Amino acid sequence: MKKLRRLTEAEVIAEFLRGEFFYKEYNADRDRFASIVQHPDLTNAMENEIRRVLLFRRRGTMWWELPKDRQWWELEFAPEDVERVSVFPRAQWRKIAHGNFKALDVAERIRQLKHTEPDAFVAKISAICGRLPTDLPKGMIILLGIDEQLPVTLLEGNHRFIASLLAGGPNALKNARMVGVFSPHMERCCWYKTSFFTLARCLKNRIKHHWDRDADLAQLLAAEAAIARSGDYA
Repeated sequence: MKKLRRLTEAEVIAEFLRGEFFYKEYNADRDRFASIVQHPDLTNAMENEIRRVLLFRRRGTMWWELPKDRQWWELEFAPEDVERVSVFPRAQWRKIAHGNFKALDVAERIRQLKHTEPDAFVAKISAICGRLPTDLPKGMIILLGIDEQLPVTLLEGNHRFIASLLAGGPNALKNARMVGVFSPHMERCCWYKTSFFTLARCLKNRIKHHWDRDADLAQLLAAEAAIARSGDYA
């Protein structure tokens, strides 16, 4: 795994949101924000902040846990790097993994379940396999880690990553867009390492931020309108 270039968080958020903008959380105001989501201007600070607030409607819980000193990097990902990747240790993955979250082992476990105990989750992975192009999983696959030399955990793209392994093995991932978020303090993040401390921190953040997401957007839009009015007056 090799760092190629540093990414801004605004760039990551813009691409992330564009891939999620079809969800129901955006039904009420999709038309209003479609332009800045589909055609982002990363030099516009107000646009960047609106996209951040919009993304946090669905992904705030995930983002709050990331260390403040995080850095985002575009990565070159080689087939042998798969051995250092683990899936996200939550939800259905816990049931599948039985405590072993290594991506290669999880993929093999799902391969076995397809023939012996296919359930809705396994069927979903199988369906993704069928839709994948032969050379490129679409969208970003985001990896959490301390640095590019140590083991990493999938933050986003778990389903596509595992489906790619099932469809074509590690070589099927060599052209995927891999993005790493690295921090020397990543062990404080519950998505990277689960412990009493990290889970308690996650619960605290959920309580702290539960009500503020749409309030932030309302304040931003009010500020944007005030700036526009002052410009018209001038």
